[in-house]
Amino acid sequence: MPSAVESPRRARAAGPGTVPWIAMYHSVGDCSDDPYRVTVTPDRLERQLRWLRGRGLRGVSVAELLAARARGEGRGLVGLTFDDGYADFLTGALPVLTRWECTATLFVLPGRFGGDNAWDPLGPRKPLLTADAVRQAARAGVEIGSHGLTHVDLTRAGDTVLGAETAGSRTLLRELTGTPVGGFCYPYGTVDRRAVDAVRAAGYDYACAIDPGPLTGPHALPRVHVGQNDAALRLFLKYRLHRLRRRPVAEPR
Repeated sequence: MPSAVESPRRARAAGPGTVPWIAMYHSVGDCSDDPYRVTVTPDRLERQLRWLRGRGLRGVSVAELLAARARGEGRGLVGLTFDDGYADFLTGALPVLTRWECTATLFVLPGRFGGDNAWDPLGPRKPLLTADAVRQAARAGVEIGSHGLTHVDLTRAGDTVLGAETAGSRTLLRELTGTPVGGFCYPYGTVDRRAVDAVRAAGYDYACAIDPGPLTGPHALPRVHVGQNDAALRLFLKYRLHRLRRRPVAEPR
């Protein structure tokens, strides 16, 4: 039986057409009051990135991952994403990413800059990044993507709201960063064909979901939740099971 070290090394050789492994994070900070389990401590993130690098894997932004795979050069790369744009990304996540020479995609909500996670009825209010802080993250090499405008379930949104959450948020982020915005992330991970079509029509190169099932593709990429309890064994199992469960995904063009 192959060891936990050997298996990821073999799996990383997979080329275009095989499913990409994309990890989903949210907040990086104090997780003592965390009913939704969306927070990891900086120390836990450090150990998780050490686990990746120890197995010849490096975390990168989704844009970098997909571009490398399209060139046939994606060996050893996994995607790292951080949803919601929590203010602790700059203090808790970015220094750890930098130490381990990793990049990431940060999905933010331009309609809530400087606010908090008001969409969560339980748990503590967590501050979100300001517009200036998002620009700071972009200057540090972080890919900035849209998580919608205000964090609403797109499968329940009317046409006007759907347009604002997809195309409208992309325009705002492009104006803020001065760079193209290629990535979208579905709030709550919920997705249907109408939402996928709206995201594609808005001009995004790719979009991330959680478990999109038959909608899986460049505009509905599955991801794996990574939390505070994910030490080495759990990470290994999530890495392996993700590759076994997910069907091939065509690369964006």
